[in-house]
Amino acid sequence: MRFGIIGAGPIGSTISKKLVKNEHDVKIADARGIERLEGKEIAGTPVGVEDVIKNIEVLIISLPIEAMPSIRNVIHQVGEEVIIVDTSNYYPFRNGKIEEIENGMAESVWVSNQLGRPVIKAFNNSLAYTLENEGTSEYSSERIAMAVAGDDPEQKQVVVDIVHELGFDTVDSGSLNDSWRQQPGTPAYCTELTKDELKKALEKANKEKAPLLRDKVIERITEGKGVEFSPKDVVKLNREIYNS
Repeated sequence: MRFGIIGAGPIGSTISKKLVKNEHDVKIADARGIERLEGKEIAGTPVGVEDVIKNIEVLIISLPIEAMPSIRNVIHQVGEEVIIVDTSNYYPFRNGKIEEIENGMAESVWVSNQLGRPVIKAFNNSLAYTLENEGTSEYSSERIAMAVAGDDPEQKQVVVDIVHELGFDTVDSGSLNDSWRQQPGTPAYCTELTKDELKKALEKANKEKAPLLRDKVIERITEGKGVEFSPKDVVKLNREIYNS
């Protein structure tokens, strides 16, 4: 398949690496300019953001959520047949407060509104470390699952197939409005669950409690100044707090 990726951070670059390894055609861009990719170890072909959207089937956007409005003009030029995937998460301490999200709008609904295009929510409820290192065979009983949300069943199935190819099970978490169930602060978020466990976690999600629990995890991490939290430590902390 032909992929474009906007964003060369940990998630975007890891997805690019795995897709290239599986012999897909991948272009990758930094929304701030191609010069930002110089010196970075990335897979795929580095291009400008205007070129990353050309002749592709899937566009994966892996940017800080507050940067979404800055690429709206580019997204307007993306072919209607192209599937757009949003991997972002909202942390007000990092991204600045977004009133609509603070008032309960699902993060990816806000993203879709900013881009002026429907999106599929995927790859957001996994640490970059998990995505890079924990993929397994589909026959593994301990295979980690990722949540996929969206309003177009056919587009969602394409994304589900991509996630499976990269080494993970999937759970359909519903419409884009339902994607809050996989946002930070929920039991499904970065907790490395199997498919059956993830289904239960999505059902257990509490929309009102999620922002409070999200911020509680950040407080615990920042309290431990000088303490190194490994990815497994973060998963353990998320499981502890998000299930409380």
